[in-house]
Amino acid sequence: MTHAPDHPTTARRLFAGAISLHNAVFSQIDRALSAWAIPTLARFTFAAVLLFYFWASAATKVGDGIFGILSPSVGAYAQIFPQKAEAVLYDTSQFSLFEKLVILAGTWAEFLLPALIVLGLFTRLAALGMIGFVTVQSLTDIHGHNADAATIGAWFDRASDSLILDQRALWMFLLITLVLRGAGPLSLDRLLGIDRPVPG
Repeated sequence: MTHAPDHPTTARRLFAGAISLHNAVFSQIDRALSAWAIPTLARFTFAAVLLFYFWASAATKVGDGIFGILSPSVGAYAQIFPQKAEAVLYDTSQFSLFEKLVILAGTWAEFLLPALIVLGLFTRLAALGMIGFVTVQSLTDIHGHNADAATIGAWFDRASDSLILDQRALWMFLLITLVLRGAGPLSLDRLLGIDRPVPG
């Protein structure tokens, strides 16, 4: 008398085999690629999408002449402290030394931090700085420039195109990836030994 095949056992074996094959393939991919591909692609994406955005924004904050980088434009005051700038009729002499230093630091940071990320120099620190910069930028847009609800957006809705919550969540993910993974092997960090892996 012959017995019918044990279908549940066969199905379990096929499922276990598929899982084993899946794990073997993707563990090989992870070992071969993730250490260099993830940080390198994150920096490439930052350069392709955000580098010139931040540099163009920083350029609007630079004052006139060769020493404009040391003397931010009226636009810098209006962008960083919009309500105060409007209240004093854009008279920059009405700003405190602290406020002027904040504007100067913000202008320099918007040039320097993106450049460091693209070059892969002090990448983790630069990405942390950019996280702080984007946080302040977003709060200024919401509270200083009174962004409307559509511009602010919302998470977990059907729309994915708001300029603040949706877009900048993706920026933050990119920057957090660089904080956690560093610049990768194709970077000045690796060349200078700043972020070289420690042998286990």
